Amino acid sequence: MNRIGILGGMSYESTIKYYDLLLEKYYEKFNDFNYPEVIIFSVNFQKLIDYELGGNKEKYIEYLMSAIKSLENGGVTFIVMAANSPHAVYNDLENLSEVPILSIVKATAEKAKKEKMKKLLLLGIKFTMQNTFYQDYFKKIGVEVITPSNDEQDVIDKIIFDELVIGFFEQESKKKLLQIINEYQVDGAILGCTELPLILTQNDTEIKLFDTLQIHVDATMDYYLSLE
Repeated sequence: MNRIGILGGMSYESTIKYYDLLLEKYYEKFNDFNYPEVIIFSVNFQKLIDYELGGNKEKYIEYLMSAIKSLENGGVTFIVMAANSPHAVYNDLENLSEVPILSIVKATAEKAKKEKMKKLLLLGIKFTMQNTFYQDYFKKIGVEVITPSNDEQDVIDKIIFDELVIGFFEQESKKKLLQIINEYQVDGAILGCTELPLILTQNDTEIKLFDTLQIHVDATMDYYLSLE
């Protein structure tokens, strides 16, 4: 049987949701209990945060690869990283990994292209918003990706780290996020942190939201089923 590897813990809140949605999606499709075998490796979140903030790319890749190797040793067929930020070094990890790693950025780009998007607003932690891995990939498919102002990035980052990653979902924070999204003349907004869909849904705004967590889960299940 093929086995899915989830590189999680970034944060535990979204990792739990990945697992939940994967099995939920399987059951909805087949109505049986032949669920995929899944192995989760939960990283030391603080260690990754320190590497991100310190700009220590070498140690960042080294630590992520140690987690990937643990999943490989567990016999996984492929891996999904249950977070956006480590995709900043996706190409490095993909080259070093012995099994495929499904990209959340690629999956989201394919969805945006299908929806005929031209200009999107990227929300996430500051590390994600201040890197260019989303912009670089989306440029290849003719989609412009912009980010909020520096002050707004501070607000978003604080909401994610002070609230969402530990399971707090404040209505005032939701209002702040929606206010930022609604300020920009864009076709849609990328929820480029897998905690953001835990507080924001499409029902909250008329602007098209790209839920990277759900998109990645859908891509994971599609890939898993393609291997059967």
